[in-house]
Amino acid sequence: MRKRWGAAALAVPLFMSLVGTSQAAPGPLDEYYSQTVAWAECQAGWVTPSTGVECATVVVPMDYKNPGNGNLEIALSRKKATDPARRRGVLMTNPGGPGGSGLGAVHWFNAQTDVLKIYDVIGMDPRGVGRSTQIRCISTPTDDEFPTRPADSQLANWSDYARAVEENCQRGGGEMRRHISTMNTARDMDVVRGAMGEKKISYVGYSYGTQLGAVYGSLFPKFLDRSVLDSALDPLKTWHEQDVDVVDAITDNLRKWTEWTAARNGTYGLGTTPAAVRAELDAIAAKLKDGPFGGYADVTSFDYAVGATRYRRSWAAFSRHIASIKAGVADPAEASAIVAALKKGDIEPTSAGTFQAVVCEWDWFSDVNTYYNDMKRWRDTNPYGGTVDYMAPTNCTFRAFQRPEKIPAITRKYPAGLVVNSDGDTQTPLANGRVMAEHLAQPLISVSNDGQHGHYALRRNACVDTIVNKYLVSGILPASRVTCAGTDIAETVPPGAAVSLGAQSARPLSDILGEIAAETKPF
Repeated sequence: MRKRWGAAALAVPLFMSLVGTSQAAPGPLDEYYSQTVAWAECQAGWVTPSTGVECATVVVPMDYKNPGNGNLEIALSRKKATDPARRRGVLMTNPGGPGGSGLGAVHWFNAQTDVLKIYDVIGMDPRGVGRSTQIRCISTPTDDEFPTRPADSQLANWSDYARAVEENCQRGGGEMRRHISTMNTARDMDVVRGAMGEKKISYVGYSYGTQLGAVYGSLFPKFLDRSVLDSALDPLKTWHEQDVDVVDAITDNLRKWTEWTAARNGTYGLGTTPAAVRAELDAIAAKLKDGPFGGYADVTSFDYAVGATRYRRSWAAFSRHIASIKAGVADPAEASAIVAALKKGDIEPTSAGTFQAVVCEWDWFSDVNTYYNDMKRWRDTNPYGGTVDYMAPTNCTFRAFQRPEKIPAITRKYPAGLVVNSDGDTQTPLANGRVMAEHLAQPLISVSNDGQHGHYALRRNACVDTIVNKYLVSGILPASRVTCAGTDIAETVPPGAAVSLGAQSARPLSDILGEIAAETKPF
């Protein structure tokens, strides 16, 4: 999961030469690397279902530069290889976030029987998260408004709230905040590797987990075997620079929906050109500025609803929904159900405080006017999908702690792995994955015409699963660039097909979005 805190980098420090190398564990860390991992039945609530899964904890230093300055506990889960005679090692996983709990990830690969035969699959709650030692923020209530089309006078609402969030996270997190980072999580992974007695690990990471995997490989290249980076970030951009890619992807999905709908004007009557279809959205938004309309309370809720165009399988239902509003026959309850379904898919980080700490390891502009200018530009050109919020200041704009280190240069001195990204993903756009693949000189699997996030083992995509399984099991790489068809498929609606706009005439958009929200629970 890669997301913003409120929406729904290159220098290597000296001490990294001691604790971030591929050499044997240095003396100060011997006690951590040599500890015993005592696998046992999982405690209640750690992993569901718990059948066939073991759990354990390991101890790591809070501060790798000063190992004597307190310890943290890291929670692990394990599903052992089903064919011990063929076992080739462990497959460590990370679900993204930053802040996602990874203990349950051992179940994501249940259908990948060949992988389960030869790997012990390892789940892990990173430092700060879930069953590991947590970091918490003091809650930050606010009465401010955060509309998708803010007046200039409202832009400061984001800064005021972000500043308060940072102050409360610093109060709640204290000294630990400085040490909740990608680099230290990568070091934790290597302690886990050593404690398990493994010479190397293989790795599957999703979303932000691709950044974690790339950092681990940069710090510990001799200990990384096979790696899959699914829904990858761009290793050469800051988090905020990638937010620009996100709003570009949101805009591109909207454009593709208008093209699809315009080609079916005989069915939906929303216009024969993409511009005409977009004008129908603008007309609804204009009416909402004067008060409730079409079941929507305000233009902000409508703008977020248009974000449904990310998912191809929602296109027909969304076109039908807009046509019903235009015709004045929309079900009044459907709009609120759509907004509620979208909110269910906007999953917050597992441990409040982890996200707000880790994202601050990137550089952020300190001048709020830089953000305001971008917010105004997207407000005036395409506010649909909540683009304005992505451009707003975050708590990291007002970072209250000094970073102990910068993100290391991302390099690859380990065997080539795989990168997977889809062309409609608005959390980690395809542009990010292309750079990750090119920078690491690794094959890229592009999932076409698909707005989903995370693919291997999660989307029942036979093309992706076959390629990745072949690599993880046999080490066989695909061609340098491969395209797999997506599983997020638009409904078959021939141009000119008759459609009824009655409230009960077809499956409502809210039901479809509810299913999507349930499917994206891992993120």
